[in-house]
Amino acid sequence: MKLQTDRIASSSFRRSLIGAAVLALCAGSALAIEPFTVKDIRVEGIQRTEAGTVFSYLPVRVGETFNDEKSVAAIKALYATGFFKDVRLEADGNVLVVLVEERPAIAKVEFTGTKEFEKDTLVKALKDIGVGEAKIFDKASVDRAEQELKRQYLSHGMYGVKITTTVTPIERNRVNVTFAVDEGEVAKIKQINIVGNKVFSDSEIKENLALNTGGWFSWYTKANQYSKTKLTGDIESLKSFYLNRGYIEMQVESTQVSITPDKKDIYITINITEGEKYTVSDIKFDGETFGREAELRSLVLLKKGETYSGERLTATNKAISDRLGTFGYAFANVNANPEIDRAKREVAFTFFVDPGKRAYVRHMNIAGNTTTRDEVIRREFRQFESSWYDANKIKLSRDRVDRLGYFKDVTIDTPEAQGTSDQVDVNLTVTEKPTGNFQIGGAFSQAEKFTFQAAIQQANFAGSGTTVGLELNTSKYSRTVSFSQTDPYYTDDGVSRSFSVYLRTQQPPALNVGSYTIRQQGGSINYGVPFSETDTVFFGIGAERSRIDTDSTSPKRFKDYVTSLTGAADGVGSATTNALPLTAAWARDSRDSAITPTVGRFQRANLELDIAGQQKYYRAVYEQQWYKPLHPKVTLALKGEIDFGHGIGHNPYPVFKTFYAGGIGSVRGYLSSSLGAVDPVNFDALGGAERLIGNAELQMPFPGSGTDRSLRWFGFLDTGQVYQEGQKMRASELRYSTGLGISWISPVGPLKLSYAKPLNAKPGDRLERFQFQMGTGF
Repeated sequence: MKLQTDRIASSSFRRSLIGAAVLALCAGSALAIEPFTVKDIRVEGIQRTEAGTVFSYLPVRVGETFNDEKSVAAIKALYATGFFKDVRLEADGNVLVVLVEERPAIAKVEFTGTKEFEKDTLVKALKDIGVGEAKIFDKASVDRAEQELKRQYLSHGMYGVKITTTVTPIERNRVNVTFAVDEGEVAKIKQINIVGNKVFSDSEIKENLALNTGGWFSWYTKANQYSKTKLTGDIESLKSFYLNRGYIEMQVESTQVSITPDKKDIYITINITEGEKYTVSDIKFDGETFGREAELRSLVLLKKGETYSGERLTATNKAISDRLGTFGYAFANVNANPEIDRAKREVAFTFFVDPGKRAYVRHMNIAGNTTTRDEVIRREFRQFESSWYDANKIKLSRDRVDRLGYFKDVTIDTPEAQGTSDQVDVNLTVTEKPTGNFQIGGAFSQAEKFTFQAAIQQANFAGSGTTVGLELNTSKYSRTVSFSQTDPYYTDDGVSRSFSVYLRTQQPPALNVGSYTIRQQGGSINYGVPFSETDTVFFGIGAERSRIDTDSTSPKRFKDYVTSLTGAADGVGSATTNALPLTAAWARDSRDSAITPTVGRFQRANLELDIAGQQKYYRAVYEQQWYKPLHPKVTLALKGEIDFGHGIGHNPYPVFKTFYAGGIGSVRGYLSSSLGAVDPVNFDALGGAERLIGNAELQMPFPGSGTDRSLRWFGFLDTGQVYQEGQKMRASELRYSTGLGISWISPVGPLKLSYAKPLNAKPGDRLERFQFQMGTGF
């Protein structure tokens, strides 16, 4: 063939061309070759790479003159792609032939022996550094991947790890890469030594360190496994410990970490210099205070004559910056300059205030709302675009969005607008959570065994902010079917409207009790009018038809109520009443979140009054919740409720408006709705017309969950009781319980589990230590 003849005839030219390229690459010079015009380009040796890809990197095209300079550039360009391990150029007459040998591709990356890390996590991590399926195999990248794996294991204290990498060629120029891991034993912290401490003992200091020598919960926290990141954090915690106690000149001189030859035990030594304890001698201000020095001085948490505290100094700087932010100074800078008097062991501070330029808000941006419409979020904003920056309004906007209850997390940041010096953007990011709740509740007790209730409801319907609910609630003692709709912005001014229709059937709330049945059907419509950012007044009207059926085994109070309505001497039979209750209510909500609040207060007062129907009564409810952060990770939550009902004139208080107590949501550790007076014949709970409830919870993040507020555990103290109409509310009759619980914002709604110990149970009280409820908050 002519092609073969030409190749033989042009062998001398090829050698010259390749030699020129090699010399150009290695020595920076080239041998002159006779240029020729390229009539065609042919690529040989490719298996996976497209010919077009090779053409795209070649610096020569058909019709151009090929010379030694372009040959050098072509070889450099093709090698630089990383696709090929060998590149040659040949000439077949006026045809340029590019011969390549491709690097193999990685067909599969496998791990054996890995227990500490999830394999999917390792696959993703190695892919980021170039080792993954369909990636070009590169020995250097595989070596880096092996070192990265070792680094990950070392960061977990697994110093005995051994990794063997195997590369197995397979068909079609591909390879499998296998990392065989022998994790070895985890090195544990054997001892932590503090050197140089005189004022505080080793035990006092070690209580503030995340690393320790192990305890009963170390299998979960892994606090006895060394980590450089944890040690760095502990050093900062140690500095803060001393700074918050007046030791302004405390220094961590050095740290040493050593491991035993068998790589099982780690010893950590921290060398410190405590210095002297200082008190605050004076507080001064300098810079631009806009004539508000007295106001800014009131924000200073450091007091003259008191021990210096670094935590208070930092909080003061932030408080002053935040206050300037409410005047539009988004870039305010506050620095406290210390003047140390070592002889007197005193320190004076001068706060230099640089407010910077007053800033406007350019854009209010929303991100993360995959379901909820922008307008539903934006109508909660109190900071507006093209207005002065106001830190208080921005925080209020965040809190109002969080109080909607539609989002798992709400964050806000205010970066400086690019290209400007006096504008910021406000970026609010939300994380959606399911708003269609399937709610279940139940409990277990020795007497009642297992009880169950369920309901289903949909909030934030189609992302509109409107709650549309078809509620189906069934438990052992009651049935409810209701439809409700709430539009929080019935008017553009924020007036809300809600209406509901319902059908309820109630039977005795305990076992082995007399028989009775209460059936109610009705509906209501209510409006809410906001009077401030946190206050709303509600008013509405309802219509309700109630029927009570009793027999000879029914509790006495139900028979008495039937007698009052029908005149039947024995109280046996049926009685039907109609009511037109009017409602008026007030609510104040300053919590930072409706789902997982950490600070703020919620108050609600509600009055229900019926003077037009057959049953004349009033029913008043007052509830208050208060949240106080005791620590960045610890929240104190207090709840109190007082309820009172009474018949008007000579009318008895309706039995179907009775209050009950006991169980999760009131006094845990006691059977649901079991507290208060009992029927003398069959001992079922009678409920009451008055009720007192008190709850205290100390809420903390679950170990290992970090700052995630959706999973928390808590300790609690509950108290409460119900009283009969006209009975005095005596504190001596209150029941108490204490215990532990877990709260989780699960995908199907909030879940609470609790285990309680009644503290002053009386004979006849019905106890229920373990209880759970899903679909309700605090």
